[in-house]
Amino acid sequence: MRLRRIQQKIFAALFWLAIWWLFALLVGQELLVPQPHFVLERLWILAGRSGFYLNILNSLYRISLGFLLGTALGAVLAYLTTANPWIGATIEPLMSIIRSTPIASIIIIFLIWFSSNGVVISCVVLIVLPVMWSNFVAGIEYRDPQLEEVASLFAFSRLKRWRYLRLPAILPFFFAAVQSGLGIAWKAGVAAEVLSIPRHAIGARLYDAKIYLETTDLFAWTFVVVILSIILEKSVLATVKRASRYFDWRK
Repeated sequence: MRLRRIQQKIFAALFWLAIWWLFALLVGQELLVPQPHFVLERLWILAGRSGFYLNILNSLYRISLGFLLGTALGAVLAYLTTANPWIGATIEPLMSIIRSTPIASIIIIFLIWFSSNGVVISCVVLIVLPVMWSNFVAGIEYRDPQLEEVASLFAFSRLKRWRYLRLPAILPFFFAAVQSGLGIAWKAGVAAEVLSIPRHAIGARLYDAKIYLETTDLFAWTFVVVILSIILEKSVLATVKRASRYFDWRK
């Protein structure tokens, strides 16, 4: 089964590379759509420069920090939302406003308020916050009648109920939030870098590529963002899955 999944993923990757290559041939202008092997060659050249990794590490730091802060704040606000109806009624309109506000507007407002680093981190926090909050609220409010009955039968304390009932119920919602939240975190973070132009950042290199019409560089750095997003998502999910064993009530 695992071998088949690997084969399917390889087939899908080759299929879309072929589509990209054919589309580039049809367009016939590298300035508009470079061919895949030109992008890979450029990526190889960029990877040989020390600044390449400095840009990656700085962007990874800002976006990861923003994601962690957004997750933590989302968890706290979700708990307050479910703990008190008045607080919940106050928080819900704020989340609706954040969801409805364009990312560009948020970035421009933060450009007035903060430094370049602060713009990126704050933007990621604000974009991730509603996603995490809504999933945490759904997880906290979820109740399994059978597990509740078991907890009552064995007279679980409040701490044990949180450890063996509430937190395991939240984890599936958290997995879903990570899968969607990390993607938009990278989109928002890189967009904020493009507009705020920090000294060392992937977004700044995308801005340079746009200014100097280096389309191959643009595709290469975009490929880096996609790979980093996937790696970070898989790493976070794997870490949470390992930690979830601690909440197995059958142990």
